[in-house]
Amino acid sequence: MSEPFFFGYGSLVNRATHIYTPAYRARLTGWRRAWKHTDGRGAPFLTGVPDAGSTIDGLVAHVPGGDWAALDLREEGYARHLIGAGLSVEGDEPVAAQVYAVPPLSMITQGDPAPILLSYLDVVVQGYLREFGEAGAHDFFATTDGWETPVIDDRAVPIYPRHQALTPAERWFVDARLVDYGVRVV
Repeated sequence: MSEPFFFGYGSLVNRATHIYTPAYRARLTGWRRAWKHTDGRGAPFLTGVPDAGSTIDGLVAHVPGGDWAALDLREEGYARHLIGAGLSVEGDEPVAAQVYAVPPLSMITQGDPAPILLSYLDVVVQGYLREFGEAGAHDFFATTDGWETPVIDDRAVPIYPRHQALTPAERWFVDARLVDYGVRVV
């Protein structure tokens, strides 16, 4: 296929947050995820980071009308990277794709790190539960670094603009993983 595609590994896995179609389940070898802070933004980014020993699941989706500008706007703060080898797509769908990641020069370390929005984490985990089941959602946590970053419980008044309502089972799953990973909820 000659149409442009992107690989999503965070909120873009949750199909309820976008209208990018067609979309296919995919695996990207040589990357993992991490919570990273940058100047000028309070909450941390969930970003992809190169890691030769890791593989992450996600979705590969079509860029509507080839309009990268609209997708770049949604993914503000990230840079696009062409994916060479390491991408496998469900059904062996042949695609050329790019992945968004925070540029390393933009990353900073905070002594008292700003918290992850629970409303954002909920969206990401809901996407993994619905696309890859509990095993895939467990794998999301295992292939993501930065769980020493606290999480702010904003479920009652969600800050994340594309927040979604979770089922009781989805909510329980997220809460149980936060306990498993020793994440401090504030």
